[in-house]
Amino acid sequence: MPKPGRQPNLLQRLGALIGWTRHSSVLLGGFLLVILLIVYIWWPLAMEALRYVDWDGAWWRYMDWLLLGVFLFMSLTIMARADLRVDGWIVLVGAVGGLVIESWGTQTNLWFYYTAERPPLWIIPAWPIASLSIDRITRLFDHLLTRGQRARPGAGLSAAAFRRIYWLVFTAFLVLMLVFVAPTFDKSYSLLATLLVVLLILTPTDHRLAVLTFAAGSALGYFLELWGTTRQCWTYYTYQTPPLFAVLAHGMAAVAFWRAGLVVKNAWGKINSRSRWKRDLQEP
Repeated sequence: MPKPGRQPNLLQRLGALIGWTRHSSVLLGGFLLVILLIVYIWWPLAMEALRYVDWDGAWWRYMDWLLLGVFLFMSLTIMARADLRVDGWIVLVGAVGGLVIESWGTQTNLWFYYTAERPPLWIIPAWPIASLSIDRITRLFDHLLTRGQRARPGAGLSAAAFRRIYWLVFTAFLVLMLVFVAPTFDKSYSLLATLLVVLLILTPTDHRLAVLTFAAGSALGYFLELWGTTRQCWTYYTYQTPPLFAVLAHGMAAVAFWRAGLVVKNAWGKINSRSRWKRDLQEP
């Protein structure tokens, strides 16, 4: 914090703008540590990417500015109003959910990676990082809508409107998923994934938050998929760069992770409550 009477410097103003907390440093350190570990363990992949850059010439023409832009954006967003008591659950669910999704896609050949791994372990950390970023984007969407409704009462979307949008968007996504996944319906992975999506859609807990989460996940997913498919890091069986389903699937995955996080936190809360109750009974 700047001293009284002194103007805050650029870093302090940036920290105030993004909502820097004491947990933000921990998240940023963990994020950078994961990146360094990935580079160290999969050093040949990193060297292969750097080999495309002409360091003796106009190196800026060869830099992957899309990757750097996405990296910088996610780095800033995950630090915004960080709270490890909440973010810890997001990271856990994102990592497990990402492993499940990547296993499903690569085992059924809906998509494949240029390393031919099924799935590659180096891609798994990207899921919890993206989940944190989507959480921040969702909160921003919710804040902007709430502020707009307060400024102009009655002008915003009502709960009924969000309910209609929910059923329209998620029904359309389900139809798109059925078409895209149809070639793999002979695989149990695809059947289970489809049933899970149907279950999630039919049991909404908050239409507004579900729509905002889907929008945030799809928005970030577009840039992630654009980078991955155009760089041929991963390729879908349709060879689109990227397919619409893949972009919107990030939104559906974000909704699934959010719902799973609620279940895990509620279950953990009940376990803690029961443990405290037993301790209270055992005390003299």
